[in-house]
Amino acid sequence: MLNSPFDLANETGYRAWRDAKLAAYPRSVEELIVPLTDPRHLSADEMAALESRCARANMAIYSAPHLPAADKSLPHQLARQLGLTRLEGNYLADEDGLSSITPAGDEGSVRGEFIPYTHKPINWHTDGYYNALDRRILGMTLHCAQDAETGGENALLDHEIAYIELRDASPDYVAALMQPDAMTIPARMDEDNIARPEQSGPVFAVDAEQGFLHMRYTARTRSIVWRNDAVTKAAVKTLAGILAGSEYILNARLQPGMGLICNNVLHTRSAFADSAEHRRLLYRGRYYDRLRFDLRPASAHATGRSR
Repeated sequence: MLNSPFDLANETGYRAWRDAKLAAYPRSVEELIVPLTDPRHLSADEMAALESRCARANMAIYSAPHLPAADKSLPHQLARQLGLTRLEGNYLADEDGLSSITPAGDEGSVRGEFIPYTHKPINWHTDGYYNALDRRILGMTLHCAQDAETGGENALLDHEIAYIELRDASPDYVAALMQPDAMTIPARMDEDNIARPEQSGPVFAVDAEQGFLHMRYTARTRSIVWRNDAVTKAAVKTLAGILAGSEYILNARLQPGMGLICNNVLHTRSAFADSAEHRRLLYRGRYYDRLRFDLRPASAHATGRSR
C-alpha cells in the first residue's frame, strides 16, 4: 500500500485524498442521475457522465423511462459496456444469472426464506459479504422493472465515506476492521449438509494489485461473529452509528427504467407494499468485476449515428 491513502501510516496522503473526496461527494441523489437514450448502446458522453458520478461516489443512477423497463437486455448490455462480465450466479438467480428481486408468491417457497424476496426492510450491507475472499463481489447493478405501490427506497453510502468517517473517529478502529478475522459468517446448514461454509475476513481491505478499497459488511446482529476484543467491538459500534446518521447518506426510490450501477457500495432497502398494478420487481446483478470506463464507444459523430 505504498503511498496509498488507505495506509494508516500515510497521514499526509490520506488527508489530501480525504479532503478531495468529501469536497466532490454528491449531497443529493439527483447529482447521481444520468439520463440514457439507450442503456444497451452508450454514447461517449453518456459513458463520461457515468464515469464522473462513479469517480465521486463509486455509484451512479441511470434513467431510461422511455424504454420497456422489464427488458432484461437493458441491465445485461449496460453492464458489459462497463466491464462487468463475470456475473455471479446462485441457485436463486434466474437462468441468465440476474436475480429477480420480488416477493415470493408461493407458500413455502425457498426464495421466501430470504429477506430480499419479502416485503421486509433490509439493513445496511454490501452484497456478497458471506462470499469467500476469492469471490469478492466488486460490482453490482440494480435495475427497476416495476416499483412498489409504496416504500422500497434504498439508502446509499459510498464505502469510502464510511472508511473516512471511521478513520476520523479513530485509526485504530480501521486497523481492527482490517484484521483477517474481523467478521465471521457462520456456516449455514441445510437438511443434508453444509450449504455454505464458515467464512472469515476483514471488513475493509485494499486490493493488492489495483489499490482500491473494498468493503465486506452487514449490520445484521444474528449469524455474525465479530472478533472478540475491545477495539473491534468499539469499531463495530462506531460504524453502526455512522450508518445511522451520516450526513452523506443518499436516498433513492428507483422507478421503472431506472437503475443503480456501483462498486458494491453500502445500501439498505425500506419495507414496501405492493398492489395489483405495482408489484415491485428489480433485476440484481452481482459481479466479480469493478466498473470500468476505459472501453469508450465511438462518438455518434464518428459513427454517423444520430442520438
